[in-house]
Amino acid sequence: MTLVVASDLHGSAFWVQRLLEICEAEKASQLLLLGDLLYHGPRNPLPEGYDPQTVAEMLNGWRKKITAIRGNCDAEVDSMVLQFPLVESALLFLDGYRFFCTHGHHYNPDCLPPLAKGDLFLFGHTHLPLIEYKNGIWFLNPGSVALPKNGDTKTYMIYHDHEVVLKSFDGSELIRQRL
Repeated sequence: MTLVVASDLHGSAFWVQRLLEICEAEKASQLLLLGDLLYHGPRNPLPEGYDPQTVAEMLNGWRKKITAIRGNCDAEVDSMVLQFPLVESALLFLDGYRFFCTHGHHYNPDCLPPLAKGDLFLFGHTHLPLIEYKNGIWFLNPGSVALPKNGDTKTYMIYHDHEVVLKSFDGSELIRQRL
């Protein structure tokens, strides 16, 4: 199974189109979205190609393959245009691993849910990519599709066969980590 993980799309139709093209090229079995799908929020600039309605339409085309987490910029009204549920958090079980998936504004590395050694904690919100192993837990953040912080590149992650790869949208591998 190939899982593409992305966060903080913030309504950028331009970058969501690129993300979906990558999902096709990677033959993604599932697309895990870690929140902030349609809106940019009051503290963020407008991303390139800002068009929340088009983003909703594009994502709806993948509705059978999407697991989506509600972010702090996602509103209840978004559920009226999205044809898949937005959940507060999710547990995924793949290849013997337990993935706890959240946006990061409630649960985060400083405020963890109950986890066990060997679990993977996936979160977005910070717009900063991260692959770190600490106290027996993997902390994974795919960065941001539309609005990376600190001048970072736009990034996403791929999980396949016990391995996580952080990639930029030009196809460069930034980090490859065997779990």
